[in-house]
Amino acid sequence: MKLEEAIKQKSPFRSPWAKATVNLIFTHNWLIARQKDLFKTFDITLQQFNVLRILRGAHPEPISTSEIRSRMLDRMSDVSRIVDRLVKIGLVTRKTCKSDKRLVDVLINDKGLALLERMDRHNEDLDQMLNALTADEAEQLSVLLDKMRNGH
Repeated sequence: MKLEEAIKQKSPFRSPWAKATVNLIFTHNWLIARQKDLFKTFDITLQQFNVLRILRGAHPEPISTSEIRSRMLDRMSDVSRIVDRLVKIGLVTRKTCKSDKRLVDVLINDKGLALLERMDRHNEDLDQMLNALTADEAEQLSVLLDKMRNGH
């Protein structure tokens, strides 16, 4: 479905850049909604999934909440709150940083690693959200998005 049909836009966009901006926002929300449906089956949020993946990448070393924040896809996320929730549901452990008592170190535990392992079985489902694109088109899309961000 074309963007104009999806948002019931009757008049043309003022420029190709305005249309691309609206299309990016609309597509972002469409993609997030589909991802949320998948994550809901595992009782975690997109932000919690992002933190767990960051922690798995650093494993077996712990990392600080400030380092987690710098790696987040959504940097406006409240990392402390997300980590608190992950501690509460038993997926990560948290302790005071030895070298700087003002910082908190976070480490994914075996239960968190096992959850990600189960979720990894659905990686193809995540990839299929973009299945209308060929691999070359998906690569080109990434190149264009990088170019857009690097232009500012």
